[in-house]
This record gives sequence, structure tokens and C-alpha cells, in this order.
Amino acid sequence: MQIKDYQVIVLGIIIALGCVFSTYILSNAIVEFQKLQNQTIRVTGSASQNVTSDSSSWIINFRTKSLTLKEGYAKLNSDAAKIKDFLLSNGIDEKNVNFSSIGSYENYKRTANGASTNELESYTVYQSVTIKVNDTTTLTKLSKKIDELVNQDINLNAENIQYYVSNLDDIKVKMVGEATRNAQDRAKSMVKATNGKIGAINSAKMGVFQIVPVDSTEVSDYGYNDTSSIEKKVVATVSATFTVK
Repeated sequence: MQIKDYQVIVLGIIIALGCVFSTYILSNAIVEFQKLQNQTIRVTGSASQNVTSDSSSWIINFRTKSLTLKEGYAKLNSDAAKIKDFLLSNGIDEKNVNFSSIGSYENYKRTANGASTNELESYTVYQSVTIKVNDTTTLTKLSKKIDELVNQDINLNAENIQYYVSNLDDIKVKMVGEATRNAQDRAKSMVKATNGKIGAINSAKMGVFQIVPVDSTEVSDYGYNDTSSIEKKVVATVSATFTVK
């Protein structure tokens, strides 16, 4: 049976339309697949843990003013010996006591209206001592006896006691893991309403750590590290991106 010319033309048109239609369907399928593959969700997870400090540090600054450097150094060395005796007699181990190097500066006379002159008046000689112990009670008790040094004619300034957590690095590692799991749980809750599911984690970025007093809500973009409280709270945040199925 011979095929007429118009039948060839119709058959060609049908084949061409079929190719166009199949190409359209395939391209749409590819686009939808790519959209699905690129669909992600970003969430921030957090975790916190209360911790108790297990070590402490205390700095005592002391100084003297004298007409000559020789007199100033002699007085400061005498004060340092008195401070050391005070610390050791109150149960502080000598290895936990660290005296800084001695510093000094010149003081110049001032006129009646407060203007500075070039006439030397005296020298100020200064030093500090740092005491570190592996508990949080020894220095607190010792700080209440500081008047014993004042009564020995020592010009001093005792700074606030600082409290630290020795295993803080281990705690941070644990907090990052918990914050990541919290981010995943939040992502699951967010896509549940649309019948979606969370796939693999694409990326995770650790935020800053906040170490604050237990009852504090203070935060900082650069991280906050409280050393004034014995009881602290460690807060970690993680920003994570997950694939949505």
C-alpha cells in the first residue's frame, strides 16, 4: 500500500509534536528535581548548662610614694614580704603566689591652678601579687581579712575575686552537639506542617558562647565570659542548614 504525501506530512507533524511534548515534560521534571534538591531550611539551635566554678584567682595591687626610687623600692619590698607572710600564714601554698615585676613612674609638682610643671616631686613604685587556688572558698575567706594588711601601713587595692571552670573546653564541645540536635528538632517542627521531612545537614556554624551568672539574661555579639560568679550558665548556639525532602 502506498503512503500518500499528505500522510507523510501528518506523520512527521505528529512525531515532531511528540518530541516537543516529551522534551517539555523531561525538562520540567529536571527543574522540579533541582528545586527539590536545592530546597533547604536554616535554623538556630541552642543549649545551656549550669556549671559550678572550681578554681579562683585574686589580684592585690600595692604601691608606695617616696622622694627617691631607693626609698620606694625598699618600702615596696618590705610590703611584699608582709603580704607574702600574710598569705602563707593563712594557708596559701607559696607555689600559688606570683608577684609581678616592680614598676615606677615620676610625679611632678603642679601649680596652684593645677597645671603640671617640670619640677620632680616624688616617685610612685608599684607591684601586684596574683593568688590562684583550686577552690572557691579559700580566697573569699581571705579577702575578709584584708584589713590586717591595711593596718600594717600598706597602700593596697584588692581586685574582685575571679572564679573559673577548669573543664570549660569539654563543656563547650558537649554544648555544641546539644545545640546542633536542638537545631535539627526545630527544623523538623517547622516543616512538619507542610508534610515535609528533614534530610541531611548541609552546613553548621557555631555561634559565640555566653558564660553568664545563672539568673542572667545578658548576651554579647562577641560572647560574654562571666568570672564574677561561682554559679554560672554556659549557653551555646549553632546555626544549621538542612535539606528538606
